[in-house]
Amino acid sequence: MSTSIDQAINADKSNSIGYEPTYSGVLSLFRRVYSRDLAGSDITTWGIPYDLAVTNRPGARFGPRAIRAVSTNLAWNGGPWPWGFDPFETLRMVDYGDCYFDHGHPQSIPEAIYQQAKEILAATPFLISMGGDHSVSYPLIKAHAEKHGPLALIQIDAHSDTWAEPEKRIDHGSMFYHAINEGLIDASHSIQVGLRTMNDSTHGCTIYDANSVHLNGVPATIKEIERVVGSSAAYLSFDIDGLDPAFAPGTGTPVCGGLSTWQAQSIIRGLERINIVGMDLVEVAPDYDHAEITALAAASLLMDFICLRKRHLDIV
Repeated sequence: MSTSIDQAINADKSNSIGYEPTYSGVLSLFRRVYSRDLAGSDITTWGIPYDLAVTNRPGARFGPRAIRAVSTNLAWNGGPWPWGFDPFETLRMVDYGDCYFDHGHPQSIPEAIYQQAKEILAATPFLISMGGDHSVSYPLIKAHAEKHGPLALIQIDAHSDTWAEPEKRIDHGSMFYHAINEGLIDASHSIQVGLRTMNDSTHGCTIYDANSVHLNGVPATIKEIERVVGSSAAYLSFDIDGLDPAFAPGTGTPVCGGLSTWQAQSIIRGLERINIVGMDLVEVAPDYDHAEITALAAASLLMDFICLRKRHLDIV
């Protein structure tokens, strides 16, 4: 039987990018091996197919599946442009599958995400998570903060997601408010990039809104992120609605005036000097997508981040 197809179940953790038809095969992220055995892994990725906390259009529960499917476009021909290398020649990445929870007990879901993330982080040095709506970032940050201490947040988003509320709810617009108040996020070293909705309070975070990116450019944006975060352990949370709807229509709460895919990729590519200890990419809702452009943007950003991870490890 040929091993040139279905690399997700035939390969091992050290398998570099090869050739497999983009239109067929088992759809792991970038054709990485599916496994619950994380021994020897450098990166673990998983999906969190949850969208019960949205305030507008649902459907982000299908995000991980859509990102995996379109990632076949980036998992062949030796490696991604413009990096000039195949990150999987040295980084061993495992697709862990999806988080399990019982949707019939919605109040238990954040705890289920947290417990499974904690187990994964005990067995692998780096976790990349695919949402799901943005509320999943709270249990993920909680698990990462237990391992690394209070985190600097690098958030690329149309919304601050720090709206105050009198009691703790499960909502994709308030989870960072609670994470800051609980000391999981160090607001003094946190930056929110690309915002274009109003919030009366910054809650101590630095705001670098969409106009700042457009008017000052990518190099200035990277410099400001570096200034704010400094040497802190950082968590990167990328809401796909940080992109303008022209580049990412497939999301639940689109806002005009956002970043282009090129701007976002270029910002990610420039963060090699920052100590990022975990990341998520959320809010891909494929039912509202067109020609898979939102899912492709998400997969491309994830590939850029994986290459960034390799570059960072090379220079530290």
